Amino acid sequence: DYLEKKERGELLSQQIDLLKWNILQPVNLLVTKDGEVHFGDVVMLMNKGGEHRSRSILSINANLESLIKNPSPAIKSPCGVSAGRVIQPSTRNAFIVTSVDGSAEGSTLRFEQKFALRATSGFARGLYLTSALKNFQKFAEKSGLQAVYLNDSHSPLSWWRIVHFDPEERLEYKDQPVPADEKVLLFHCWTNKALAVMEDQVIWTIYGNEYEVTAHTFLDSHKVERDNNHWILCTKVPPEDERAPSDALAINIHNQELTQPHSGTPNQYLQQ
Repeated sequence: DYLEKKERGELLSQQIDLLKWNILQPVNLLVTKDGEVHFGDVVMLMNKGGEHRSRSILSINANLESLIKNPSPAIKSPCGVSAGRVIQPSTRNAFIVTSVDGSAEGSTLRFEQKFALRATSGFARGLYLTSALKNFQKFAEKSGLQAVYLNDSHSPLSWWRIVHFDPEERLEYKDQPVPADEKVLLFHCWTNKALAVMEDQVIWTIYGNEYEVTAHTFLDSHKVERDNNHWILCTKVPPEDERAPSDALAINIHNQELTQPHSGTPNQYLQQ
């Protein structure tokens, strides 16, 4: 029975290999030439962390239940997201800035303009970053707040807008180009909740312990959004974070998973 399962690629270790092999494939970010974010750019969304939270990257939290094997490997919809430590761009953490209002590919994204964030094609199927008002059936598992996930439906539930992080500057920056690699806020258009990393809600994934991601606006005593809501649209690989040496370990693990010897790629076990 063991040998038959191994031959068919049905062992748990083989299925995990299959998932990681596909989702950790490297992706090239599109380095901006003018310092601005454009429609069609491939970016990573990074939260720089806080006093009790290390730097993290918005990532697809696909598990074995999310895996489709036939006719070709892919992830199911809906699929969860989390904030992981690995900063190297891959299918798991690369997103495409996508127009929802007819803006041309290559045109500049502007503050307060509606847009969508789409996973890469192929294994990630171009799924959209989505959220909806929480209810008794749909909410973030650990915190109970509004859930964020990937969905194959392109609807207003997958529309977002970028806001300047300083409330006193927002009116002035409205309709101005969104800068790449700088701190901003992302608000969900349908519910007006900000994309957030939960510092006190750590979830276990097959990629390691990661932070839960929700749509929730965290305000300080001055009614200003806290660093849980601060994001950077990275068009290049971020430099090493001196405050979080564990990131280097995470990158090494990531590289080992992609380069470790296999008796063939995991995809060879798929039944066509």
